[in-house]
Amino acid sequence: MEAGLLWFCNWSTLGVCAALKLPQIYAQLAARSARGISLPSLLLELAGFLVFFRYQCYYGNPLLTYLEYPILIAQDVILLLFVFHFNGNVRQALPYAAVFVSSWFVLSLQKWIIDLAMNLSTVISVASKFAQLQYLWKVQDSEAVSALTWGLSAYTCATRIITTLMTTNDLTILARFVIMLALNIWVTATVLRYRKPVTKVE
Repeated sequence: MEAGLLWFCNWSTLGVCAALKLPQIYAQLAARSARGISLPSLLLELAGFLVFFRYQCYYGNPLLTYLEYPILIAQDVILLLFVFHFNGNVRQALPYAAVFVSSWFVLSLQKWIIDLAMNLSTVISVASKFAQLQYLWKVQDSEAVSALTWGLSAYTCATRIITTLMTTNDLTILARFVIMLALNIWVTATVLRYRKPVTKVE
C-alpha cells in the first residue's frame, strides 16, 4: 500500500510538473503581456528551485523525490524570457543568467554553504510568493496569470509532503513544502479573485 502511494505521488508529481508552467506561458502569450506577473517573484522562485535541486543532488537523495526540479527550472527560464520580452528588455536577462550559472558551482564548494543556502531558500521562496501576491494586490488584474499553474503547484507540494515523510523524512524539506502549499493556495485564490469576466462580442 505504501509503495503504491509513493509510486503514485512521485509519478503524478512528475507528470504535473512536466506541464506545470505551460498554462502560465499560454496565458501570457494569449494576453501578449506580462501584466500581473511579478518579475522579482519569478527570479526568487527560480533561485529557490536552483538551491533545492542542488541540495538534493549534494546529499544524494532518491532521484524520484526531486526529478521535477530540472523540469521546473527549464520552464521558469522560458517564462522569464517571455516576461523580459514583453517588458522590452531581453538583454537584462544576461546578468541574471550569469549569476544563476555561477551559483550552481558555488553552492557545493562547502557543506555549510549548501546547508545555509537550503535554509535560506525557504525564506526566498516565501518572499517569491509574497512578491507575486503584492503585485496582484497592486494591479488587481490577473489576466496574464494562470490559476491552473498555481493550483497545480499546490498539488505538487501536497504530494511532496507525502513522499518526504515516506523517504528521507528531512524536516527542512518537509517544512518548506508545508509552507509552500499554504502560500500556493493563497496565490491561487488571489488570482481567481482578480480574474476579470470575459465580455462577449456580439
